[in-house]
Amino acid sequence: MVAKKSRIVIIGAGMAGVTAANKLYTAAGSKDLFELVVVEGGERIGGRINTSEFGGDRIEMGATWIHGIGGSPVHKIAQEINALESAHPWECMDGSSDEPTTVAEGGLELEPDVVDPISSLFKNLMDYAQGKQVFDESPERECNGDFEYSKLGDEASRICASNDDVGKLSVGSFLRQGLDTYWVSKKNRDEQVSVYTNWSRMLLQEAIFAMHENIQRTYTSAGDLLTLDYNAESEYRMFPGEEITIAKGYLSIVQSLASVLPPGLIQLGKKVRKIQWQPDNRKNKGYESDTRPVKLHFSDGSVLLADHVIVTVSLGVLKASIRQDSGMFNPPLPRFKTEAISRLGFGVVNKLFLQLGSIHAPPKSQDFSKFPFLQMVFHRADSELRNKKIPWWMRKTASLCPLYHDSSVLLSWFAGEEARALEALSDEEIINGVSQTVSSFLSQNSHSHELCNGNGNPEENSEVKFSKVLKSQWGSDPLFLGSYSYVAVGSSGEDLDSMAEPLPSDDSGSAASSSPPLQILFAGEATHRTHYSTTHGAYCSGLREANRLLQHYQLVGVQKNYY
Repeated sequence: MVAKKSRIVIIGAGMAGVTAANKLYTAAGSKDLFELVVVEGGERIGGRINTSEFGGDRIEMGATWIHGIGGSPVHKIAQEINALESAHPWECMDGSSDEPTTVAEGGLELEPDVVDPISSLFKNLMDYAQGKQVFDESPERECNGDFEYSKLGDEASRICASNDDVGKLSVGSFLRQGLDTYWVSKKNRDEQVSVYTNWSRMLLQEAIFAMHENIQRTYTSAGDLLTLDYNAESEYRMFPGEEITIAKGYLSIVQSLASVLPPGLIQLGKKVRKIQWQPDNRKNKGYESDTRPVKLHFSDGSVLLADHVIVTVSLGVLKASIRQDSGMFNPPLPRFKTEAISRLGFGVVNKLFLQLGSIHAPPKSQDFSKFPFLQMVFHRADSELRNKKIPWWMRKTASLCPLYHDSSVLLSWFAGEEARALEALSDEEIINGVSQTVSSFLSQNSHSHELCNGNGNPEENSEVKFSKVLKSQWGSDPLFLGSYSYVAVGSSGEDLDSMAEPLPSDDSGSAASSSPPLQILFAGEATHRTHYSTTHGAYCSGLREANRLLQHYQLVGVQKNYY
């Protein structure tokens, strides 16, 4: 009599799910012990990785960057499959390494000696919060723009030590304390005089600082940095080396991992409605006589029984499942798991692509090389000096820049409420709002008369033209309900560890005997303590759960290092 193989079902064909499937399928001896199925609710693989095209350029609607090439498993795969070079133009963002053009609202280009001290201040504060930099008394630390960063370090330490509830200290409050300290130190050195029309020095510095805060919002997905936990920030890790994009598209990584899987193993359009499991070995209604402990119900009415299920859905979907009491898990997830899901943050970050140029002029007759890597410094939303034609959803956007030096496609990033608002806007509303904004910023700038149709005549080119737009919509997509996770104030790295705990859990520390082990496992970027929010974090989590099952079946030894 042939022994029945165990069945492993992976929910989700994003980076974590496909990585787990790749590892399980290719492990020596695995095909003799278990059968493997991947179910994906959408009609494509990749999850929050979604390579597309716009304006003749290859773009990323979701994950974009390899965050550090030194030791990154994603970079290693990209090298192995020759994905880092392409003859097809792509979102390489080569202009982001150049000196940006920073312009204040009203069209006033700011000199580096105005921008750089505040940019350095913000960078040093974030380095300190992330544990990258110790503010010592060495000469190179002592002075930057006549400001002693050692005093900033002392003040930052004082904030942490004197805070009444250290567990509720946010990155946002820390940053603003650092800016206040900077101003106090400069009070007797610089007069607070007007340096540009409609801008005092202090207002300008605050606006530059706010621009960097808005960039940080897109990095972290925290719509408000006051909700981003300060203490957990130092646990986050990046790989060393430069940050780069993938010439042949991020999706090429997932496709490479999936290429070893036989046709039909990944089933698309299979949206899971309910996961029944047996935490105490008592069968739920509807199990009949089958011995497999997990039963998956799909939206199309079909069911699938499994011995082990790896859940790789986003934290946003998990939050919705417990908030709406949707019955996605039956019985419900244990308290330690739902509390971790509730406390952790999951934000929305969207990308907006705009085709630059006139609809009526042929592309070859238009010169797109003059559009700068534009950083935008806005007046405060409540300022009487603000341009009221600029829509509110543009005011926390930090930059607008070409995908590469002579690309006709511009890119801007949105986070939080602005990102959600963007999803509901029509193309016409977006084009009008961005056009009003760009016109305000470039109206007096030296670049402004060279941007539009390429003939350099300011009378004929009174405004920048956009012909079409494309936006991501991660917040409203029911398969994701957001972009990526962050450690919110009130949560901690321990919650990320709790996210990774398989079910049923064994609080006693002994082998579980009352119910089948490892019924539900969890993978995805929100289950990695130090690499959350990243594709390599998702990759490592997929390896972790695959190895957990391989160890259970004694196909591999104990694996401890998942980056």
